Amino acid sequence: MRIPMLFRFSLYGFLKNQRYYDPFLILAFLEKGLSFFQIGILIGFREICTNLFEIPSGAVADLYGRRRAMIFSFCAYIASFATFALSESFAILFMAMFFFGLGDAFRTGTHKAMIFDWLRMQDRLEEKTKVYGFTRSWSQMGSALSVLIAGALVFYRGNFIDIFWYSIIPYGINIINFLGYPRQLDGDRDSEFSLKAVASLLGKALKTAVLFPPLRRLVFEGMGFEGMYKASKDFLQPILKQTAIALPVLLVLDDSKRAALLVAGVYFALYMLSSFASRNSHRLSDWRGGEEGASQLMWWMDLVLFALLIPALWFNWLPAVIGLFVGLAILQNFWRPVLISRFDAQSTPDMGATVLSIEAQAKSLATIIFAPLLGWLVDAFGSFATAGVAKFAPIGIVGTFIAAAILIAYHNELEENPAYNSAD
Repeated sequence: MRIPMLFRFSLYGFLKNQRYYDPFLILAFLEKGLSFFQIGILIGFREICTNLFEIPSGAVADLYGRRRAMIFSFCAYIASFATFALSESFAILFMAMFFFGLGDAFRTGTHKAMIFDWLRMQDRLEEKTKVYGFTRSWSQMGSALSVLIAGALVFYRGNFIDIFWYSIIPYGINIINFLGYPRQLDGDRDSEFSLKAVASLLGKALKTAVLFPPLRRLVFEGMGFEGMYKASKDFLQPILKQTAIALPVLLVLDDSKRAALLVAGVYFALYMLSSFASRNSHRLSDWRGGEEGASQLMWWMDLVLFALLIPALWFNWLPAVIGLFVGLAILQNFWRPVLISRFDAQSTPDMGATVLSIEAQAKSLATIIFAPLLGWLVDAFGSFATAGVAKFAPIGIVGTFIAAAILIAYHNELEENPAYNSAD
């Protein structure tokens, strides 16, 4: 029986997001005695590793096989999960982050390029936002199920180790899924490895990204929106734990179990709403007359959400804080399919994975800067903002500044690259 490719693409995302550690990673680090600045350093190091391998991995995938790149990526993830589970020191955590960054580098951009190539083969390229949003919605539904499983594991097992071991299972299944992808999705690749060929394609893509103004603009937009979101989203975890401790219910449970219940509930709702957002991002684009109009609207919404987060955090309005973080997550899932479609419209088919890897690298570079900065600012604010969650106010301040800067810098809408439908 032949399995439809749209099912395989969706299954990939669903299994990829079975990261049972994800809703509790920051809490696990805090339990190990790390400061927010140290956590930011670890996250920054992970992004550095991703950055070092990001664009070369995309070029290698374009030239020598995208399926192979994806399989290597998931083997690196599995090594990362095992290292996290076995880690007993801060130094070993860096090794786990290295493997994770390597996995991210060989995954991001590559699978999206495979989806777009398949759409070209099916003569359905005009559906790229809809199809990518659909597959991404299954990723979010995978996250929703994942957080319920993770909450149950933490609640009943009472530790964070098991969630790393259990994360290995779906990643192994995804490797089997990749083996069923058609060879045509490997792209037009060379049969022998050549550093010269990789460098040539890499140089061509970098030159295009730097010298072609529309791509350069998209790189900066991605850094601002995606980088800030990625650096700030996990601060919701300690906020939820603090909220759980303050709740006058379930007092018979210890703090970790109360946090597990609240984190699982909030993240489940977050991921389900994010799934809806991703699946319907194309409707937002249609309503706004295209991806460009939709992106402008979302930048204004990003500005408003981060601006509202400042007083909500400072005055300890916990329900509002949680709601705003959920709102930012939903907005990011409207944003992501639109951004990827905008990048694809400014690239050419022969550089698909490479250009999208440049996008992912730019996001990683922004996270390298924002994660330690936010961690340091939160630690610094904590020395005098001792009431509730006020110490997290810098998240709102930095996010507001970035959104305002992008809106001031960019007003016009982009036109599609004339070479988009050409293989030249």
